[in-house]
Amino acid sequence: MRRRLPPLNALKAFEAAGRHQSFTLAAAELRVTHGAVSRHVQALEAWLGAPLFERHNRRVVLTEAGRAYLAEIGAALDRVALASARQIERGRTRVLHVNALATFTLRWLIPRLSAFQRANPAIEVRLTTSNVPLAHLAEPFDVAIRGGPDAYPGHVAIAFLPEGRIPVCSPGLLRRLPLRAPADLAQHTLLNAATLPEVWPHWLHVAGVPSLRPQRSVTLEHFYLTLQAALDGLGVAMGPERLIADDVAAGRLTLPFSGPALPARSYHAYVPEARAEDPAVRAFCDWLPTAA
Repeated sequence: MRRRLPPLNALKAFEAAGRHQSFTLAAAELRVTHGAVSRHVQALEAWLGAPLFERHNRRVVLTEAGRAYLAEIGAALDRVALASARQIERGRTRVLHVNALATFTLRWLIPRLSAFQRANPAIEVRLTTSNVPLAHLAEPFDVAIRGGPDAYPGHVAIAFLPEGRIPVCSPGLLRRLPLRAPADLAQHTLLNAATLPEVWPHWLHVAGVPSLRPQRSVTLEHFYLTLQAALDGLGVAMGPERLIADDVAAGRLTLPFSGPALPARSYHAYVPEARAEDPAVRAFCDWLPTAA
């Protein structure tokens, strides 16, 4: 069906002038002259056969017909702009900024991220790592992954992965120095993370050997370094159960004891409220529990 439509430039000039109640402000917004806006409005009035503005010296006021027309045209132009933006986005890669804990990123997220990217080829994940609390995180993000639950004003929290901690070591180490009971750790090297110094003392207390002294202790700067050291047979680490599950399943690590497991903070995705309905953010947050 052939539509009978007024010139688009005339509609844009009228909508801006009506919204601002000023030809001058409309001209500034559209980056044209005052005279150009006036001519476009006059042309539209002639096309419609009705005045849209009352002219009063240096100001203009919408007529009743102008007010009714503005309500319709403003909404129509909004729909055109939204449809155009969505069409542009379909052909453009959406960059999603994700900030996550370093150990979580290395041991859980990166091994699974290719599955998300295959399912969402139009979303490019830009991943950074940090252990800094959100309240002190300087860089902007769409999704941040931290322990929880925590309440951060202006953010939505989505729980997706529970966690616990339990001793872990390489199968080779276990063959050389068997671990039949927690007391046998006295013959081993315990791997400590400087960021979590209380984890081993807590576990030894819960396991019933609070005064145990290992053969030696090694302290590494980050939690993920203790896991790598365990993989390399350097000693026994406190492993986050969910983050070492792939290594245990593949036989690269083993759990010398069935328990006890220390409770740990669950993993949560924190999203700024302003981005909560963003399609890329929703796709990523919907994917996290399925990957878990």
